[in-house]
Amino acid sequence: MCSKIGKSPMKKFETIDISGDVGIRAYGKTIEDVFVNAAFGMYSLITGIEGIEATQKVVVETKSDSLEGLLVSYLNELIFQFDAYGFVGKTIMITEITPSLTLPPRGGGRGGGEAVQLKNGEFYLLKAKLSGEEFDIERHERKLLIKAATYHKVRIEKVRDVWEIDVIFDI
Repeated sequence: MCSKIGKSPMKKFETIDISGDVGIRAYGKTIEDVFVNAAFGMYSLITGIEGIEATQKVVVETKSDSLEGLLVSYLNELIFQFDAYGFVGKTIMITEITPSLTLPPRGGGRGGGEAVQLKNGEFYLLKAKLSGEEFDIERHERKLLIKAATYHKVRIEKVRDVWEIDVIFDI
């Protein structure tokens, strides 16, 4: 699963081995890309996503007062969709992340790739449209049972021109 950025291929995500839990490191050229790739990384821990078909649609919306909180809330909403309805996403489109995050890379200019400083009462908002289907034990491989995305060692950072996310899941 690679997409091209410049002349070198970039991984979309990789598994991070954590004692007693599991994590993923996701990559993306944009903040939207890295949030999508984090979700696909999480789904890949649950099942073989290549076997999922896009027969149902789900819309998710979440908000938080921090970018890390937005990520954890978003992934936990996807876990809820799986736990409550068996839904696994095949395609994911982030339709909105506000405020807009177009910051310079770490070590380059002002902002340094950190999250936007929110004013009192403001929050980050994420809206996404997913297509997928209900998990079927007869057709889909069952991997890990993920309980929740956690704040433990969560990281969202722009390194040079690539966004990176580290997130650990309770299993």
